[in-house]
Amino acid sequence: MASWEVRVYDPQRAKRQRWLIALLVLCLPLAFVGGVAWQRLQPPESVAVTDLTGAPVVDEQLQRELDELRQRVAVLSSADTLSQQANEQSRLSIKLLEEQIYKQQQDLAFYKGVLAPGTRREGLRIKAFELQATDKPTHFRYKILLSRVGKGEEPLEGQLQVAIVGKQGDRDVTLDLASLDAGESVQPLNFAFKHFQAIPEAGRFAELLLPEGFIPHEIKVRAEVEGQKPLLRTFKWNKEE
Repeated sequence: MASWEVRVYDPQRAKRQRWLIALLVLCLPLAFVGGVAWQRLQPPESVAVTDLTGAPVVDEQLQRELDELRQRVAVLSSADTLSQQANEQSRLSIKLLEEQIYKQQQDLAFYKGVLAPGTRREGLRIKAFELQATDKPTHFRYKILLSRVGKGEEPLEGQLQVAIVGKQGDRDVTLDLASLDAGESVQPLNFAFKHFQAIPEAGRFAELLLPEGFIPHEIKVRAEVEGQKPLLRTFKWNKEE
């Protein structure tokens, strides 16, 4: 005969158990979310990281220090480069000044010869037609120097006419300097001086541009002073005659 077990049913107790189970089910996800949030709020721990070879990887602080050192090296390298450039610029400036001093010494010696010529004939002199080539075959720079022999105090005033004689193909051609001006114009070539005068003045050079195919042979300079006989002098191209 089966045994019977008599249990007393308590509805209040069963209700409490159901509430506890429901509360437990709700607390599990809340606990998980809270744990994640707590982990995020914690300061990061220093973790040793290694690469595939097992060597430790440089941490962030060391990397910053390494970058700073590299920047300092770059700054020092730039300063050294700037110093070298400054030294080279100074060397070029000194060389340029030495060349200018040498040229001025040459001009001074030349002017002394102008003021103390070896002839006793007084009056106007067409002393020189200085010609310089440039990096362009048809482009030249020139300067004319006039002087005076004697002790006259009245200025010599007049005008120059300059022509370049050469060949254009098979033809003999004479070109007026005014038509060849390639820079600052010095036309008309007037002069007025007591002892000497350079044209253009202040140590500058004027410029001329020859036509393509023109072969120059000589330069004719004619100076006219009112009341005096015109003075004519011929210079070989790049060589005084």
